[in-house]
Amino acid sequence: MNSYLSPRPLSTQDKLLLGLSRYWILIFGLTYGLFVGLPFLAPVFMQLGLDLPGRGLYWFYSFFCHQLPERSFFLFGAQPMYSLAQIQAVWQNTFDPMTLRQYIGGPQMGWKVAWSDRMISMYTSIWFFGLLWWPLRKWLRPLPFWGLVLLALPMMVDGTSHMISDLAGIGQGFRDSNAWLAELTGNAYPAGFYAGDQLGSFNSWMRLITGTLFGLGFVWFGFPYVQEWFAQVRELIRSRQQAREQILRQALAAAQGNEQPTQTSPGRGG
Repeated sequence: MNSYLSPRPLSTQDKLLLGLSRYWILIFGLTYGLFVGLPFLAPVFMQLGLDLPGRGLYWFYSFFCHQLPERSFFLFGAQPMYSLAQIQAVWQNTFDPMTLRQYIGGPQMGWKVAWSDRMISMYTSIWFFGLLWWPLRKWLRPLPFWGLVLLALPMMVDGTSHMISDLAGIGQGFRDSNAWLAELTGNAYPAGFYAGDQLGSFNSWMRLITGTLFGLGFVWFGFPYVQEWFAQVRELIRSRQQAREQILRQALAAAQGNEQPTQTSPGRGG
C-alpha cells in the first residue's frame, strides 16, 4: 500500500556540495597548504639530487612569480638570501631579469625556494590566517571593505614602486639604493639596511610585512563571505529536500484517501 513512496535521496551533486560546505576549511587547509608548501620542496629535491621534480616545481611556479634570486630565500647554503652582486658573481654579470630568474642555486650557494620572499609572505599568510580565522570566526566581526583596502594598500605601494624602480634596470633604480630613505632618516641605520634586497634590508622587510598585511586583510574580509555562502548552500539543499518530502507526504495522503475498501453485502434467501 504505497509503501514504495519514500523521500528521494540526495543527488550526487547535492552530496558533494553539502560535504564541501561542511568541510571547506579543511579542504582549503590541505589543498592550499600543499600549494604554498611545494615551493620549499624544490630546493629539497635539488639538494637530494632529484633534478627532474625540482626543476619541474621551478617551472610550475615561474607562472606565479618572477623568481628573481636576489629577492628569494635559499636553503642548504651559506646564507638565507644573497645580494645581486653575489648572484652575478656566480651566475652571469647581467641585470636582465629574464636571465637572473633562471638561476636556481648550486651546492655552495644552496638552492632557491621556488618563489620570492613577497610571494612567501603573501600566500603563506593567507593559509596561516585562514586556519587561525576558523576557530575565532564566531568572535570576529567581518572586516569592512575599507579595512581590506587599508591592509592591501602598503603592498600596492611597495610593489608598484618596485615595478617603477625596476624600469631603470634591476639593481639600478631608486628602490635599490633607497637614497631617499637614507636622507629621510639621516643615515641612522647601517648601509646594508638601505641598499639591496638581502634579508634584513628595508626592501626585504617591506615585502615580508606588506605581504603579510595583505594576507590578513584577504582572509578577514573574504572568508566570512565564503562561510556565509556555504551556509546558504546548506540551507538551499535542506529546503529542497524538505520540499520533496512534503510532496511525497501529500501524494501518499492523496493515495490513501482514494483507497476505499469494498465490502460485499450478503444475499437474502427466498
